[in-house]
Amino acid sequence: MTDGAASFPRGARIRSAADFARVYAARRTAAAAGLVVHVRRRDDATGPRLGLSVSRRVGNAVVRNRWKRRLREAFRRIVPALAADHDYCVVVRTSTVPAGASGQREVETLLVELGRRAVGRRERPGGEGQSPGRRR
Repeated sequence: MTDGAASFPRGARIRSAADFARVYAARRTAAAAGLVVHVRRRDDATGPRLGLSVSRRVGNAVVRNRWKRRLREAFRRIVPALAADHDYCVVVRTSTVPAGASGQREVETLLVELGRRAVGRRERPGGEGQSPGRRR
């Protein structure tokens, strides 16, 4: 069991479908190496929040949970490098989970890079208050 300092607090998570929809509707994204990061600016600067989307297409429950553990740990470590007034949703598109300490560093580096790229982009029209259309 881990100590309380290593937990992932509720305030650092995006939990509601409406919050996910607002982040996707902002249409600020960056993608690389099987990960897509969606970003939305919030009015309060209480710290960055993370939302995870790992589809069944990625793999079975073991693979999906491995990805989520890897991403949550990476997020915990890179919080100081992220903008405090933003929400980040990470969508996993690949089943290959980077393994070991080098894999963890790779995911951390990738998340920081994708987060910065997405934050640097301007919000596209149709962002606030609209439901994101499904693209196929």
